[in-house]
Amino acid sequence: MKRVNVKGISGSGKSTFAVELARRLELPYIELDALHHGPNWSEPTAEEFRTQVREAMDAAPDGWVIDGNYEGKLGDTVLREADTIVWLDLPFRVKARWLWRRSVHRIRGGVELWSGNRESWRTALWGRDALFWWMVKGHFRHRRQWPRRFAGDPRVVRLRSVEEARRWLDTTS
Repeated sequence: MKRVNVKGISGSGKSTFAVELARRLELPYIELDALHHGPNWSEPTAEEFRTQVREAMDAAPDGWVIDGNYEGKLGDTVLREADTIVWLDLPFRVKARWLWRRSVHRIRGGVELWSGNRESWRTALWGRDALFWWMVKGHFRHRRQWPRRFAGDPRVVRLRSVEEARRWLDTTS
């Protein structure tokens, strides 16, 4: 394992898992959200984003752990290079609870995320782009699409519980 893409929806624990995996593998950690979200939640074009991600990957020639999805903009930029794809497919109730706790912590604490951005109750709860609505849609979309998309791909590790994820992580150290 030298090039790992950790996938899942918001609240699935991607970043926490990927940071720990990168630490255990002694590889650089690349967070796609940090590359994607500019000041005032601005977003790069697909071409700009692919270039940024490609540069981050090229800067780590001995391997990397990348957390995130973004195939709509990246296409197979990350997936093509990954030797391992970890899908954190935890139960909906677990992801919803984790997302709620994380959002409350970030909002109440005024935690700065990427490029000076901060979560707010509005961005978390209201509108069609709200974080919680995005999580609900993504949960069911991934469950419907990803099993077909990744069927037979030997690189894919689908982890369906917190305990299963912990056990898998323990096999990497």
